Amino acid sequence: MLNSISLYRMKRKFPKIVKICLFSVYLIFIAGSIVRMTGSGMGCPDWPKCFGYLIPPTNESQILWQANKSYTKGAAIVKNDTLYIAQKRFETLNTFNQKNWKPYTKHTYTKFNVYHTWTEYINRLASAVSGVCFLFLIAVSLKFRKENKWIPILSFGAFLLMLFEAWLGMKVVESVLNPSTITLHMVAGLIIIAILLVLIYITKDDKNIKEKDTTFTRLLWIATIFSLIQIALGTQVRQYVDEQVKILGFENKNLSLLAPELKFYIHRSFTIAIVLINFWLFYRNEQLKLGHTKINWILFLLGVETLTGILMYYGEFPMGTQAIHLLFGVLLFSIQIYLLMECRSKK
Repeated sequence: MLNSISLYRMKRKFPKIVKICLFSVYLIFIAGSIVRMTGSGMGCPDWPKCFGYLIPPTNESQILWQANKSYTKGAAIVKNDTLYIAQKRFETLNTFNQKNWKPYTKHTYTKFNVYHTWTEYINRLASAVSGVCFLFLIAVSLKFRKENKWIPILSFGAFLLMLFEAWLGMKVVESVLNPSTITLHMVAGLIIIAILLVLIYITKDDKNIKEKDTTFTRLLWIATIFSLIQIALGTQVRQYVDEQVKILGFENKNLSLLAPELKFYIHRSFTIAIVLINFWLFYRNEQLKLGHTKINWILFLLGVETLTGILMYYGEFPMGTQAIHLLFGVLLFSIQIYLLMECRSKK
């Protein structure tokens, strides 16, 4: 009897666990956008450690070679613009002995900036905390294996994608912020969000069932796919801005879109199609009185997305606009996914 009560309580808490996981993923998106906004993507040039430390250095002197100092295996130093990794535990003498060190060969980036380092570290820390939340998710999901096999399947799928995201994070650093890898990193994160939203819906007791309209559902599918494409394009545009910032300097970030690539114009023009199809959804919802109130939130988020996009282009990237632009784009995609779940049911 007690076991049955305990199992029931655990199942009742499952939707909350899913929501905590979802919130943790949103935090990762926010942290990642701040990393990109501040140009801190290479703040930690190695992975999973940061300059060879579990807790990153706060001063450049900590990563410079020093005489008569003890080093542990895996410790990192910068000497002659090269990153070296200690091959064993030892104590240095008065001269540098390269036999004790192995050059880091993934890339040649060795710059240290304490603000960039800790910004990137907080991003990684958010990912680690999220990973722990997902471990709880799959543990509790197993309790549903007899009544609904899709709950543990989706939970394990989300966890595996989190592991894939961690591996991609390593590849992003090793490739020195390769645009294609960053885009894949972003899309995988959106798929995780979609899976979590499906889990929230199918474990919810009071499902919000609305009148079903096939045309509305098809339009919503198109709008959701458009949002996914737009976010992927936006990631490519942001990467172009980052590359220009490297050339022009962070203080001249406002000049990064003076001569943009074709991707920028596609991203900007594609907004028109997204706005039109979502207004079409709003019109059909009002015309047929389908009762989908979330479409109002979609239009609000679209308005903020458009405004922040304009501010970034014409307002020389005001502080915070990049993070807001990304976060609201992810929230827009999230609401569309959940609305699709509601459209699957019929009154």
